[in-house]
Amino acid sequence: MLEIPRPADLPPIDYEDRLSQRNFRRLAAFIFDYSGIKMPETKLTMLEGRLRRRLRATGFGSFDAYCDHVFDEGGLENELYHLVDAVTTNKTDFFREPNHFEILADHVLPHLAASGQRQLRVWSSACSIGAEPYTLAMVLNDYMERTGAPDYRILATDLSCEVLEKAHRGIYPTEMLEPVPAPFFSRYVMVAKDRERGEVRISPRLRAKVGFARLNLMDETYSIGSLMHIIFCRNVLIYFDKATQTRVLARLCQCLEPGGFLFIGHSESITGMNLPLKTLANTVFQKVPRCPEKPVC
Repeated sequence: MLEIPRPADLPPIDYEDRLSQRNFRRLAAFIFDYSGIKMPETKLTMLEGRLRRRLRATGFGSFDAYCDHVFDEGGLENELYHLVDAVTTNKTDFFREPNHFEILADHVLPHLAASGQRQLRVWSSACSIGAEPYTLAMVLNDYMERTGAPDYRILATDLSCEVLEKAHRGIYPTEMLEPVPAPFFSRYVMVAKDRERGEVRISPRLRAKVGFARLNLMDETYSIGSLMHIIFCRNVLIYFDKATQTRVLARLCQCLEPGGFLFIGHSESITGMNLPLKTLANTVFQKVPRCPEKPVC
């Protein structure tokens, strides 16, 4: 990915410069159109702080110069992924909302195993730096080893290239793995020989089960290959308005096998949406057949 070269005639960087309302509105409109993420005026200070790092990296002396280059001078193509990385929120934890993984192990996986599936296809659709897909891999691998259940593959996608690079490496601060149960930690996590580094890494056998790819949930179609048995789309819908939530969930349902399962975040809801889903548990749903529809996957 190319950095924008600093033109020789740009003035020195003004670290006291502020993001104007005009430029904030331009950025917010682009971010919403491209990613579906709402950017109300209360986010101006946050956006300003994150973009200040891009000013330092690109060498533009002010927010005005940076925004003019991006929007008026054809700079968006080279800056797009950097801009998206700067504005996306990547809060994540291992075993976040742990009851979802209990439902997965106690109900969903036994049901799918009994249905005769030979390989489960699982999608973590907003994977951030990888805590969710690797948590899924721990639960799935444990269930497979204990029961002889079907093998599995996990697709992990995100809008941000930066977080996908971190996820692919599978290296984390040791304290981030504290929620991982001890038996899982001993089997699936490698501790650095130099303990002072304070880092651990997900084991190669789990990393081999997870494939990472960039995907924008605002796209009209999701190029994910075969239909999924399980989809996790948690704690990303909250950044969308209701209409965008409905469109995204409808497309996710089209990527889900009949009888497959969808998990959303505990602060999210499908109330009022016409979706082919029945409730299995709080924020856990199973796809039910309805009138034939043209798949988008």
